[in-house]
Amino acid sequence: MANLVVHFEIHASDPQQLIDFYSELLGWQFQDFGSPEQPYWVIDTGEGSIGNAAAEKGLGINGGLTPRGGARPETGAPVNGCNIVIGVEDVDGLMRRGIELGATEALPATDWPGIGRGGYLLDPDGNIFGLLSPVLSDGTVAMGPGAEG
Repeated sequence: MANLVVHFEIHASDPQQLIDFYSELLGWQFQDFGSPEQPYWVIDTGEGSIGNAAAEKGLGINGGLTPRGGARPETGAPVNGCNIVIGVEDVDGLMRRGIELGATEALPATDWPGIGRGGYLLDPDGNIFGLLSPVLSDGTVAMGPGAEG
């Protein structure tokens, strides 16, 4: 079995705030799966995601959201832990929408030759995440099927 990433977790000082943020921005669905002693929400990221730890083939992964066990990250502090990068069609549009919903720009949308167009936001609780499309701002496909050159 390959050592694939099969699950991610977002830590939240205010879980409902981030549930609302990611639901509105990315259309993710959250299901309360916890208990009063251990709150936890399972995240369904959408069609094509794998939904189990057996790493069956799929196009993406699902995750979870859990209350943060300490202080939220300070703005400008180095990343502590992993971040996630989400494959999207419209990086610029989702960057703008994310900021409208309370995110902060961490790295502006940028064309990366050979990779695509990407940018990073800090969610309303200070967690960094990326948005990535294989299509550059000029419409050129930089990576994957249809990549030019």
